[in-house]
Amino acid sequence: MSTAPRPERVAHARVRDVTLPRRLGTLALVTVDNGLDHSKPTTLGPAGVAELTEALQTLQGRVRRGELAAVAVTGKPWVFAAGADLTQVTAVRTREQALALGRNGHAAYELLHSMGVPTFAFVNGVALGGGLELALSCAYRTVSADVRALGLPETGLGLVPGWGGAYLMPRLVGIERALEVVLTRPAANKPYGAAEAARIGLVDVVLDAADFLEQSVRWAADVLDGTVRVERRPLDDEGTWTRAVARAREVLDATVAGSRPAPYRALELLSAAREADRVAAFAAEDDALADLVMTDEMRASVYAFGLVSGAKHPQHAPDSALARPVTRVGVVGAGLMAAQIATLFARRLKVPVVMRDLDEERVAHGLAAVRSAVERMVGSGRLSADAGARVVGSVAGSTELSALAGCDLVIEAVTELLPVKQRVFAELEQVVGPDTVLATNTSALSVTAMASGLAHPERVVGLHFFNPVAAMPLVEVVRAQETDDAAVATGLDVVARLGKTAVPVLDRPGFVVNRLLVLLLGVVVGAIEDGTPVEVADHALDRLGLPMPPFELFDLVGPAVGLHVLTSLRADLGERFPRSPGLERLVAEGTVVVLPRPAPGLPRRVDPAIQAVFDAAREHPRRDTPLDGQGLLDAVLTALTVEVGHLLDEHVVPSADQVDLCMILGAGWPSHLGGLTPLLDRTGYSERVLGHRLLPPGTADVPQD
Repeated sequence: MSTAPRPERVAHARVRDVTLPRRLGTLALVTVDNGLDHSKPTTLGPAGVAELTEALQTLQGRVRRGELAAVAVTGKPWVFAAGADLTQVTAVRTREQALALGRNGHAAYELLHSMGVPTFAFVNGVALGGGLELALSCAYRTVSADVRALGLPETGLGLVPGWGGAYLMPRLVGIERALEVVLTRPAANKPYGAAEAARIGLVDVVLDAADFLEQSVRWAADVLDGTVRVERRPLDDEGTWTRAVARAREVLDATVAGSRPAPYRALELLSAAREADRVAAFAAEDDALADLVMTDEMRASVYAFGLVSGAKHPQHAPDSALARPVTRVGVVGAGLMAAQIATLFARRLKVPVVMRDLDEERVAHGLAAVRSAVERMVGSGRLSADAGARVVGSVAGSTELSALAGCDLVIEAVTELLPVKQRVFAELEQVVGPDTVLATNTSALSVTAMASGLAHPERVVGLHFFNPVAAMPLVEVVRAQETDDAAVATGLDVVARLGKTAVPVLDRPGFVVNRLLVLLLGVVVGAIEDGTPVEVADHALDRLGLPMPPFELFDLVGPAVGLHVLTSLRADLGERFPRSPGLERLVAEGTVVVLPRPAPGLPRRVDPAIQAVFDAAREHPRRDTPLDGQGLLDAVLTALTVEVGHLLDEHVVPSADQVDLCMILGAGWPSHLGGLTPLLDRTGYSERVLGHRLLPPGTADVPQD
């Protein structure tokens, strides 16, 4: 795993003259293009910014000589500009270098603002971060109707909009919308599409994609001759600005809780943008950017971004040509997970799906769950009515095993009991064809053991989906002891076609995500059984910025499922996974775990009754003094370090970065931590517990000279 940055893919600034209609003169069109196809989006590194600066300075000279009526900027096909070149940003070693990144970008973009003639951005494709800020620096913006990614994602990468966005955005769309663009949308990883961007005033007009450039030139001419007038909203008053910033700070305190600096620095910039002049505001952006570039948070965030972006090509995957065609899918079971899986297959693969369960009532319940899920998607606009009808019509139900006979892939989603799953596979083998791939959605049981009694165990593979299936992006593709390359290749191909990210893992207890998450929960409940108060335990990990505290995670997973997996892992892996009398009693008594969330953005609280359950179940505390919050955090990170060492020793995944990929996509582990292993390296746990770092120095932290 190399930490050296790749050479900059220089974004060239190619200029050509366009004759405007109606004898309005000449428009100089600058096309920002790295010379590569759309799979390698144009990004702006130091050399690219320098080339853009030189091109715009030349155009300023032509403007002064009266040669140009307007200047416009556009991008290569499907890409306007996807922001700064992050590989060059992470190569920065000093704050002075980081400061130069901000200043040079501002200097280049300011040439558009001071060009002396109207400037236009013809946004023909992806415009993110510094790419969108390039468009903001122009006086007017057109956008192609098919553009689906406009936004300022910097706070999700440990940065701030540093090339004008924090100052220009609230002036363009208002402070409330600007807070959404800069803070809310990056946290949800939800950029804007063309139509929505136009509604909030981010762009001026949406034009058809078929002849977008020609229409943009005509629209620019209409602006120049006064046929089109673009009105700008007035600056929000001081009270509106102050109240919006205060509300945003409350939400940050409730959700981010000080765990990372970037959103707070961005909020400071937005707060000050109303009163600051342009020069002072840009200088403040430079300082914030320089500070953040030199943080481990930024390096870890970019590392996580690179992992997720590169996950389309799984490590150590067999030849994709071995994948078998899947034209019909069977799902054994009709419960919650089975219905979700059936809906996903019908929607994404567009193939017939049949759910089989033991009686008509269960089958009917499963089909009703599919219909309900589709109705919600249609109601929210995620599916058209016609597409929804097609999905519902594609899913059938049956109590007959023979209904699965013609399936190319059958996945079981029945009760998590090994004998039950073994019986399901034994029955399936009697009715399906010789090339049918048999898959299991088990979360912790041995796939090898499930397949052990079959005539053809080589075609059994694990496809571990996470709940909720539609939302969670990860699928662990599990290779059992006898699984052949064709079954794994088929699993990987299907997962990719489902729009999910596949990570190949070996068949070891709990695979990656559940093994680590359940261990974390086991350590937390173990501390409570040793006397740590529930409220202290539930907030001990807050400083990590995890997506939810432990007991909210218990509520999501379900205490019974958590107990089952913990018990299974303890049986396979031993005392590292503690027995939990309190959790056993919690499940037996059906105690409510968390109370309803009191208000949007505020955390839920643990039911006080849980403390009584754990107190009553306490047997023999292992510690004389209960752990405080810091002690529990230390215990959790120590246990996770030990377990990551075991995962790598057992070759569950080939490298530590694949642990991080699993935790980011399967557990929502924060990107600002880089996943799990950068945190363990940065805090010294790896070297203290394992005797070595898990990642090369500088991979996800600031390089040390």
